Amino acid sequence: MQRKFDPRNLALLMGLVGVYFLAGKLGLKLAYVNASSSAVWPCTGLAIAALLILGYRAWPAIFAGAVLVNITTAGTVATSLSIATGNTLEALTATYLVRRYADGRDVFLRSHNIFKFALFAAFSSAISATVGTTAITLAGFAAWTGYSVIWSTWWLGDAVGALIVAPLILLWVENPRLDWTRKQIVELVLLGSGLFTVSWVVFGDKLHFVIRNYPFEYLCFPFLIWAAFRFGRRKAATAIAALAVIATWGTFHGYGPFVRSSQNSSLLMLQSFMAITALTALVLAAESTEHRRAEEHVRHLADSDPLTGLANYRRLVESLDSEIKRYNRSRIPFAILLLDMDHLKKINDTHGHLVGSRALCRLAEILRLHCREIDVAARYGGDEFVLVLPEASVQAALHVAQRISLRLRNDGLEPPLSVSTGVAAFPADGTSLEELLSAADRALYASKHIAVSKS
Repeated sequence: MQRKFDPRNLALLMGLVGVYFLAGKLGLKLAYVNASSSAVWPCTGLAIAALLILGYRAWPAIFAGAVLVNITTAGTVATSLSIATGNTLEALTATYLVRRYADGRDVFLRSHNIFKFALFAAFSSAISATVGTTAITLAGFAAWTGYSVIWSTWWLGDAVGALIVAPLILLWVENPRLDWTRKQIVELVLLGSGLFTVSWVVFGDKLHFVIRNYPFEYLCFPFLIWAAFRFGRRKAATAIAALAVIATWGTFHGYGPFVRSSQNSSLLMLQSFMAITALTALVLAAESTEHRRAEEHVRHLADSDPLTGLANYRRLVESLDSEIKRYNRSRIPFAILLLDMDHLKKINDTHGHLVGSRALCRLAEILRLHCREIDVAARYGGDEFVLVLPEASVQAALHVAQRISLRLRNDGLEPPLSVSTGVAAFPADGTSLEELLSAADRALYASKHIAVSKS
């Protein structure tokens, strides 16, 4: 669904124009076969990411940025407008294909979509390369004999720019938080230091004459694989971008294994390497993330009730066992609250089992609302639920029971629901899991008996 244009987004679009302009001018500093064609063009990735995030209405900002880049570099107004049109069509085409066939902004979530993105980037880059190269050739700013060289340089620069820059932006916008543990920070420092050191050795000037004739560029692969498997897609995209910056700088200054007699040939060799590197690392990162997500899902199924999503009996037993062991260490008591939904059979018989299942989910949702982070809410079986309350007294557990009963009675949904509750405290009401649950069960049925007597 496209976002409607909001005048308040004007500053954001103007910022996009400025960033596009700066990135374009930086890329054209590496234009050797023609002033308008560079083997390094990050603007394609920037434009695709912007359209995926902001929607198709951001295209005027991309067009304006492209016009500014080209009109201040070389050519005429006509050629600048033609090149800008090609750049904009390139981004719009890639964005449409990614939205239509590769899950849009979630394109880098799955490996098969990453391959699709690479294909779409290559295809859409051909549009820009064809329009731009034809425009400058027809205008006399390039010879027809050099058409193929200019076109291939243009195409590869755009395609690789999309493959490196777009994932970097999209993945950081998707999750900008830096919620790292101390252990992760240490590992990230080691990873970053190792990648920088190896990249600098391979693409720097210190050992250039020693290693220039050997394929030492592949020494960077273990660090990218490390980032992909240990830290996922966002860190892998960041590592790829960092490597691209260092490698481009070194190749531009005549260092590294891709240096040839022609600067443009050197950059084309580098970009081919970066395309393979980026695609490999992103796919590995996606596979690793998907594998971890599948493992988490399996773990969730193993200790969760499939209907309500609360903890199941196995998780309940583990939680109670953990609390008993904690009491043996700290002597801090805890309480459990046993809840039984009243008249569930009558609800099933009158309204159907689907309504009965929804009734159980209503109670489960209220339990979640009244749980602290340290509490564990579990479905004990059938229409019975247990709430484990660490560091809670009987009085605190009774207060929680009253709040849950009141909230359930007043939730405004049909049919009306009510629960009976029983409370037990450890170690006062039992010193084992069985004794504690039995005490809570007796308290629950005592409360049911009192309620029946009053009615």
